[in-house]
Amino acid sequence: MAHWLVKSEPSAWSWDDHVRKGVEPWNGVRNHQAASNMKAMTVGDAAFFYHSVDEKRIVGIVEVVKTYYPDPTDPSGRFGMVDFKAVRPLARPVTLAEIKAEPRLSHLALIRQSRLSVVPIDDAAWKLLCQMGGIRP
Repeated sequence: MAHWLVKSEPSAWSWDDHVRKGVEPWNGVRNHQAASNMKAMTVGDAAFFYHSVDEKRIVGIVEVVKTYYPDPTDPSGRFGMVDFKAVRPLARPVTLAEIKAEPRLSHLALIRQSRLSVVPIDDAAWKLLCQMGGIRP
């Protein structure tokens, strides 16, 4: 199983919105690298749900339940989406400031490519971020 982090502006789509829906497509991605990361996802992969813009923090975990397929909101037909199921919230949100302050996380694309909305998370970083968020990996 691979691990990921997906970003959303909470005013557009929040963790609470996703929890209410249960399973929902992750659409609207228009960056080729982010789309490539979504193409690499498989059913059962887990992702951190990250509130971007004002909050800048990891708030929950979602799971891939449907792999990459065409995004009907893309008129060009070049981009796709995956479906995520809300799994659980973090006991304590993990802020971007905390992530940047942890030297063992300095390699993350979340820090190095801050505008990328879908990024991979390696196993060691996943475990550490879960621990920081007060949950078991």
